[in-house]
Amino acid sequence: MEAENQVIKQLRERKSVRVFEDKEVSEDVKNKIIAAAFEAPTAGNMMLYTIIDVTDFKMKEQLSILCDNQPFIAKAPIVLVFLADYNKWYRTYIAAGLSPRKPGAGDLLLACSDALIAAQNTVTAAHSLGLGSCYIGDILENCKRIKALLSLPEHTIPAAMAVYGYPTRQQLERKKPKRFEKRHIVHSNGYRKMQQEELLCMYHEQEKNESIPDFCERKYMSDFALEMNRSVSEYLNL
Repeated sequence: MEAENQVIKQLRERKSVRVFEDKEVSEDVKNKIIAAAFEAPTAGNMMLYTIIDVTDFKMKEQLSILCDNQPFIAKAPIVLVFLADYNKWYRTYIAAGLSPRKPGAGDLLLACSDALIAAQNTVTAAHSLGLGSCYIGDILENCKRIKALLSLPEHTIPAAMAVYGYPTRQQLERKKPKRFEKRHIVHSNGYRKMQQEELLCMYHEQEKNESIPDFCERKYMSDFALEMNRSVSEYLNL
């Protein structure tokens, strides 16, 4: 019997972890996780991102408050913010004596892709090294306060934040949430408009513990979702 591919196995097993052991992560392990980001695919080999390594505990506490009051962020041994960063390239062109146009929405969204791909490399690497991780989408909220806290210049967007640490036994044993079935996600040669019956089936097959109206109210119609949209609009106010 052929042995299972370990990369695919780890991708299947990896899940979000929000409770960490009170255990430091060595600099060697941390550096391996960050180095994994640099191996990610990147547009034009430009690496259109900057990684902010948040080590100051008071700053972690502020992030935990600004990111929808999630205390586990402050307790995480590693907190990384992945910025979509066109500031450095814009300033590089100016430093070379050029008169470049200002970065536009397309430039910033391309930089977001670079940042997100790099971030995913780190959480995959962390899992392979025995660490758990969790993405914090709420980093997109509270635009002005996040900008001030992280000293963000123009033409940068905090595309993602992730926290890392050694998972507790309970987290290791916790079942990974069920994903949607392939037939709902993969369309052939173009977008397939799904009928109402399939859309409802897709949701219920995932075995969620709340009704669609409750889920919609808690996620899509929530105050944090509205704030996220407001802040992102401000980041992209070009």
